[in-house]
Amino acid sequence: MGGPVTRGTPPLQLVAGREGSKAVLPPVAIVWACRLGVEEYRAAGREVVVPRPDCAGCGTAMVFWSGYERSVRVDGRCWRLWLRRARCGACRVSHALVPAFCLVGRLDVVDSVGVAVTSVVAGGAGVRPVARRLDVPHTTARDWLRRFRARAAMLSAGFSAVAVEVSGVAPELPAGADRAALAAMSWAWASAVSRAGTAAGSLWVFVSLVTGGLLLAANTDPPWLVFGRRRLMPPVP
Repeated sequence: MGGPVTRGTPPLQLVAGREGSKAVLPPVAIVWACRLGVEEYRAAGREVVVPRPDCAGCGTAMVFWSGYERSVRVDGRCWRLWLRRARCGACRVSHALVPAFCLVGRLDVVDSVGVAVTSVVAGGAGVRPVARRLDVPHTTARDWLRRFRARAAMLSAGFSAVAVEVSGVAPELPAGADRAALAAMSWAWASAVSRAGTAAGSLWVFVSLVTGGLLLAANTDPPWLVFGRRRLMPPVP
């Protein structure tokens, strides 16, 4: 379990609940603000630098607890990545430390999902052409859109609350739940960038962070936002 260690709670740290395939991820995950791309992360192997988090439940400093491999697909190519795990001695719970370019229980990186959602919802593109461009099965892209639209009202309310919390300004949203959700995400991200700079990451990495990797989850829990030790639970419409 060697490799460089960064102590302390990262600027953005999210905890994902029991969602997704257990064959892909352990029951609990902490999504962390990784600035590496997939290839850089893979190249680092087990020496990848991961922040050592505090336990979301009790605040105790966690210790690294081995890790596991999972697959990630980007540009039609699958990569095997090593993900660290951390364990809280007080709570006796281990957490997967998931880089923010991933989504919990999903093979494809969040940027691929973001391209598909934006192209179809905002750009009016068809799902099949977008799927071909991303080199993913059209049924996969169709499921992304289905899950996004099912959660759009909640995401719109959640990210609007994030924007208000960070900037103090309520976003002006377009009609339509899916378009409103996209606009709320962009507004919240812009607010976070103005406050945290590059630490906020790209738009869709930020979305992964805010939702704890559960952007397309089947549950209806609202997203959590954590800045340092502050927690925000946006309202559900």
